[in-house]
Amino acid sequence: MFEEFKKFAMRGNVMDLAVGVIIGASFTGIVNSLVNDVLMPPIGLALGGVDFSNFFFVIKGDRAVDTLAAAKAAKAVTINYGLFVNAVINFLIVAFVLFLMIRQINKLAAPPPASDVPAPPSEEVQLLREIRDSLKGRA
Repeated sequence: MFEEFKKFAMRGNVMDLAVGVIIGASFTGIVNSLVNDVLMPPIGLALGGVDFSNFFFVIKGDRAVDTLAAAKAAKAVTINYGLFVNAVINFLIVAFVLFLMIRQINKLAAPPPASDVPAPPSEEVQLLREIRDSLKGRA
C-alpha cells in the first residue's frame, strides 16, 4: 500500500498541483497587499476618505465604537461587510489574472489554425503530374 501511495504521490499531476497550491498561497498574499495597500486607499479617498475595512454593523455589544478593532476589543458581535467587500475585490483580481494567464497559456499551447485553402503543390509534384498526364496521352 505504501508503494502504491508513493507511486501516486510522485506522479506529475500531484507534484504540479502541489506547486500550484504553494504558488497560489503566495499569490494570495500579493493580491491581498495589492487590494488593501494599493487599490482600496484611492477608492476610499475617491469616496470621501472611506476605509472599507472599518465598515461593520454591531449586532450585540457597544454600538458606540468607531473602528472594527475597537469593536473586537469590546467583544462586540459584528457583521464585517467592509472586509467582505475587500474579499470580493481580491477574488475578482485573482480570477481576472488567472483568466489572463490561462488565456495566454491556451494561445501558446494551441496549434496554429489550419487554413481552409490547401497549399499549392510543390514544383516536383507539378512536374510528376505533367509526366503522368503526358504518359496517359500516349496510351
